[in-house]
Amino acid sequence: MASTEAWDVVIVGAGAGGSVAAWTLAGLGVRTLVLDAGPQFDRLRDYRVDQADWELRSFPDKPGSKGRYTSRLDPLDPRWQALRSWSLNYGPQAPGNQRRFGEYQHVRGIGGSTLHFSAENHRLHPDAMRLKSLFGVAADWPFDYATLAPHYDAVERQLGTAGAESDRSRPRSGPFPLPAHAPSYASQKLMAATRALGVEWQANPVAIPSRPYQGRPSCVYCGQCNRGCMLGDKGSADLVFLAPALASGMCTVRPDTRAIRIEAEHGRIVRVVCRGSDNRDFALSPRAVVLACGALETPRLLLNSSASHSPQGLANESGLVGKNFMETVMTALAGLHPEPLGTMRGLPSDIVCWQHNAPDAIPGMVGGCRFVPMTSSADLAGPINHARRMLSGWGAELKATLRQTYGCAFALGAFGESLPHAGAFIDLDPHERDADGLPLARINAGHEATTPARLDFMRRRSLAMLDAFGIAEIKEQITTYDLFSASHVFGTCRMGGDPSTSVVDAFGRSHRWGNLFVADASLFPTSGGGESPSLTIGALARRGTLHLAELLARRDI
Repeated sequence: MASTEAWDVVIVGAGAGGSVAAWTLAGLGVRTLVLDAGPQFDRLRDYRVDQADWELRSFPDKPGSKGRYTSRLDPLDPRWQALRSWSLNYGPQAPGNQRRFGEYQHVRGIGGSTLHFSAENHRLHPDAMRLKSLFGVAADWPFDYATLAPHYDAVERQLGTAGAESDRSRPRSGPFPLPAHAPSYASQKLMAATRALGVEWQANPVAIPSRPYQGRPSCVYCGQCNRGCMLGDKGSADLVFLAPALASGMCTVRPDTRAIRIEAEHGRIVRVVCRGSDNRDFALSPRAVVLACGALETPRLLLNSSASHSPQGLANESGLVGKNFMETVMTALAGLHPEPLGTMRGLPSDIVCWQHNAPDAIPGMVGGCRFVPMTSSADLAGPINHARRMLSGWGAELKATLRQTYGCAFALGAFGESLPHAGAFIDLDPHERDADGLPLARINAGHEATTPARLDFMRRRSLAMLDAFGIAEIKEQITTYDLFSASHVFGTCRMGGDPSTSVVDAFGRSHRWGNLFVADASLFPTSGGGESPSLTIGALARRGTLHLAELLARRDI
């Protein structure tokens, strides 16, 4: 099982964090190997939004590109019936009194979930990093916004983030790398209609070029980012970070390779035991290991790597591996506008409202939210789902109504804070195992006490906006109150300065195992008020691996 390969660093996971870590290390001349359990995707062969049946094709489900998980979810409180998910045509989406598991919307593969993300590129609100000291809840980050800001700058430059020069929602040292995209016609109409409500919109920062940038073309506004970008303009991690890492000659990437366990001795990691696509095991002994498997698979790998020196799981001296799980908190309301808006065109979420994003911006609770158009992300941009979910009737009548209303469907989304609490955590399923014989990660997802009220605020505010916009009848309401449907998950290997209350330090380094680092959203002490996390993951990965490179250069690990 031994391997003769010599690597300075092995990175497990090729998504937002692992790719930035590889790009950073390879750029500094560190010999780096990136492993991922999923496949390599080919944007021209796999993403077929150019085909007539594009709407029947979701993001491609290639062998190994989806993980398996189990769940244990809480019963629902009848006081919050208004938050239940339903469709006018299909009825309740979670019938009964139990929360239903929908989907953890992730991708295993080279590029990870950035392959199908909407490319929203958000910096965290500075106050969201100090919830404990400012508001007495959750935990503070072990550093402030200013510490992370230069890493935000560097990752944005590489991504070619497009944003408005007038954007003052976050402190910045300079303008965005590219100018903002112009809002779509539908978004312009929404902005005008909600002005009387005092709603303030601005261009949503996105990792999609508004003009050609570093060999990537500008966007063509097909709106199908979630199905994979054929043109190569969207800032997915494989294209923007792993490609230059590979070009440096200091990085190798291996798809379809599972990390089975991590072995440690005498205060350091000595082996990563892997299994290739041929189901043969081999071991790697790098100078350092970076885990970037995401907030479900990183704790699962650590918990599955228990040993006599770590009976509760590797790096779990605090007992917090898998704890403090935070999920997506979301509402999405959709209906038909009375005028043709061309909602099948444009970026999935081209504008954003940050007015309620600060931790104290929603009266009576700690934790904010944001609002965005999300017609494409709700998969309502095509005629098939438009007819299925927005219309009724049959035959010629249905066809006529479809012709009249296609492009009128509109969905408004809201994303909110997810506060850590004892009822939400990841552990190992005691019964279910994967093909390698390892226990699956089990998602235990109870709602934190203020979550229903936050969802209710998001829902009521969305209803007011849609009514002002001219959409009087809601045809579909989806919320994460009764449906577990997470695109972002966080917090299961919390970073901090105190080893008794955190898993890793401020650089993502294990408090006990000196050559073990984490570089994904499991680091987050708090989730933020609905910000998309990929930019923050990248900034954390860059900061942590710069520190790792310094330690390697000094031979301190």
